[in-house]
Amino acid sequence: MHARTTPAVAVTPSRPRGPLRRLVGGCILGLVRLGQVLLVAWTVAAIYYSNLPAWWLRLSLAAAVGVFSVFALWVLPQRRWRWAFVAVFAAVLGWWLMIPPSNDRPWRPEVAVLPRAIVDGDRVRLLNVRHFEFRSRDDFDVHYEERDVDLSHLVSIDLFISYFMPGPVGHTFLSFNFDDGSLPVCISIETRPEIGEGFDPLASMFKQFELIYVVGDERDLVRVRTDFRGEEVFLYHVRATPEAARALFRIYLERINELADRPEWYHLLSNSCTVNIIRYARSLGGPHRRFRLSHLLNGLIDRYLFHLGIIDNSLEFDELRERSHINAAAHAAGNADDFSQQIRRGLPVPAGN
Repeated sequence: MHARTTPAVAVTPSRPRGPLRRLVGGCILGLVRLGQVLLVAWTVAAIYYSNLPAWWLRLSLAAAVGVFSVFALWVLPQRRWRWAFVAVFAAVLGWWLMIPPSNDRPWRPEVAVLPRAIVDGDRVRLLNVRHFEFRSRDDFDVHYEERDVDLSHLVSIDLFISYFMPGPVGHTFLSFNFDDGSLPVCISIETRPEIGEGFDPLASMFKQFELIYVVGDERDLVRVRTDFRGEEVFLYHVRATPEAARALFRIYLERINELADRPEWYHLLSNSCTVNIIRYARSLGGPHRRFRLSHLLNGLIDRYLFHLGIIDNSLEFDELRERSHINAAAHAAGNADDFSQQIRRGLPVPAGN
């Protein structure tokens, strides 16, 4: 008898991974880790800035979830811990989505009253137009008034940029100008903080502030920034047709009434001053087709608009900016009835305006 022999099986040695595959694998792993870090950070922040009543409870729960997330994702190897994190994230997300905005809170007096607009064809009655008399940043007389304007006399728009801190971030707001002697209607898209609250950019992304469109007199909305908050304010004439100015004003009126009926959350990245101005201009066929960093770093928005030709670009930008700085004119004007005229004297006017 002959013993049965098993044929030999050739074993091909495994080929080492090439540098390109290692690079791609490392990039994918890095993106996965970055995504995990962002999810953990968002979950912890959402809990800390949630609607739980006590700060220590929010802090304790956020810290506990943060520690659990670190262990579930990166320390404990079992897959079930990762699914446990997914469940926690889903629960926090669902909770966060259910937190509703409100028009009934103990608001700071500057934002306590929502404006409304009554539109009858070209005739518009603006209710609760703010016209505070400021003596200092926190000392003022509260005063609201009604204003009647005729849209057929709305002819132009001005853009204000106010810098409340050094750097490329500021606050943008608009004034709508009329040719029948009516004062400009100034509208500022802002957070609506409660008593004791101040603006916090991180908190504004976690349902901490409602949204308000403050309608006011420039002696209030501009002068409080130049004279009492120590902000640097720049004023630019916008190159826009009267028809475009009226269409934009109507959008603002619609939003003012919508917010009076249904409150919304302010969000730094999606529902804020410059982001909304750009969004409305885009809806009217403006040249803002793509997202730009200057939409968020809105202290750069004047340079962006300069290159688009939306503000005067017949001068060098630095000269335009220097001539558009209105703090000195606002200080000199004080609370004069012709405040709006004084801060506009000597400003460059775009060709065609």
